[in-house]
Amino acid sequence: MRYLKNFIILLFFCSILSINLKAEIPHFLDFKLILNESNAGKKAQSFLQSKLENGIKDINQKQKKIQEEEKKIIEQKKIISSDEYKKKVNSLRIKVSSLQKDRNKLIEEVAKKRAKARKELLNNLNPIVENYMKEKKIRIVLDKKSILLGDENLDITKDIMALLNKKLKSINLN
Repeated sequence: MRYLKNFIILLFFCSILSINLKAEIPHFLDFKLILNESNAGKKAQSFLQSKLENGIKDINQKQKKIQEEEKKIIEQKKIISSDEYKKKVNSLRIKVSSLQKDRNKLIEEVAKKRAKARKELLNNLNPIVENYMKEKKIRIVLDKKSILLGDENLDITKDIMALLNKKLKSINLN
């Protein structure tokens, strides 16, 4: 009888210990995949990509016009006076400088909007992960990039992405 009582107590403590150990196992999440493959992330990326492509197209057209103007100035070098030639070259240099500023401005603007989109996605993602952790009694979630090997059963990326897609349909980048 005494052994049975000790065995039941031991079994009880082992069951409690196994429940607590389950909560101690760290789970992991692929943040990069969520940022790139979630509905809002895809829409933000396509918006930024089209903005960049359109801006580059405009800059390339301006660059072609400047190159044509440069050819005309070179052809006219012997025909026009040196003062007039210098004025046209200076004007051309100003246009080239303006074009470079426009290119840098475009790249900077897209980078800022990309950072804004990432921040908004992460701001929406954090409460989702916190609620999921409380619901599943998970104590720690790691980023997949910092894990060498891990059991795929501990990967919660798909679950979190589904919750994010329900909550956040798109990001306003304007």
